[in-house]
Amino acid sequence: MKHETVLLQEAIEYLNIKPDGIYVDGTLGGAGHSKLILDHLKGGFLYAFDQDDYAIEYAKNVLKDYSHYEIIKSNFKYLKEKLNERNIEHIDGLLLDLGLSSFQIDDVSRGFSYLKDTDLDMRMDRDQELNAQTILNTYTVDELAKIFYVYGEEKNSYKVAHKIIDRRPLKTSMDLVKITDQVNRNEKGHSAKRVFQALRIAVNDELTVLEDVLKDAVDLLNPDGRLVVITFHSLEDRIVKHFFKEQSTSHLPKNMPIISDDDTQMELITRKPVYPSEAEYEKNSRSKSAKLRAARKK
Repeated sequence: MKHETVLLQEAIEYLNIKPDGIYVDGTLGGAGHSKLILDHLKGGFLYAFDQDDYAIEYAKNVLKDYSHYEIIKSNFKYLKEKLNERNIEHIDGLLLDLGLSSFQIDDVSRGFSYLKDTDLDMRMDRDQELNAQTILNTYTVDELAKIFYVYGEEKNSYKVAHKIIDRRPLKTSMDLVKITDQVNRNEKGHSAKRVFQALRIAVNDELTVLEDVLKDAVDLLNPDGRLVVITFHSLEDRIVKHFFKEQSTSHLPKNMPIISDDDTQMELITRKPVYPSEAEYEKNSRSKSAKLRAARKK
């Protein structure tokens, strides 16, 4: 299973790597970004986070010729804690590529794809207890509908939720697809796309984790340190966009006699999101929804 790293060159460009700096790849995945970061480091060091055992083993092989890095098996929500354990209080750059790795999507046993019949799992970290099957078979109709509406922007959330309750227990991805096929038969695109996205986000608590790590990044970054985030759906992008705006917009009253006229911590590098090139679109169809945003710590 081959993994194509999205926005590879663009991410490295916006990180503006200092050869002797300390960098973090919060989403190691196929190690495409990590490998290029390491190519730019001379005396610096990289910490790479991932909670997926397969991704870690895959990345070790990709990075076998490098020594100035450490892979940390952890969700990046523990970024600050894990770095502090290593006496790292400040870093020069953090990269977050929030897309699923191709080998996670293509691995039938993981349950991420609505195109294959497999157990409803969707855990990024297979050591955690909560999975998609547990949510579908134990949550109330209101809880399910809220997940589908908030995390998947599924307008037929209650219809899907009621049918799930009626047909419990659901065990495989096709059990769920049969329901979405009925409810969303007149909708554009695959009937299950929004519901599967919502379940994956709920299982892995992705949006809360993203909000928390963005706050931690501001504390961790050295002056002139870079934060680069690649998102793949509107919910993630909205969080990043609003966070960057909040951190780069002054809240001091205008025209007041003050010593400093700037109370912001970050400066936007990308005023608008950066998209993959046409060439990348053609080479990797999964890059089509990717957006990159970057900011600099003042």
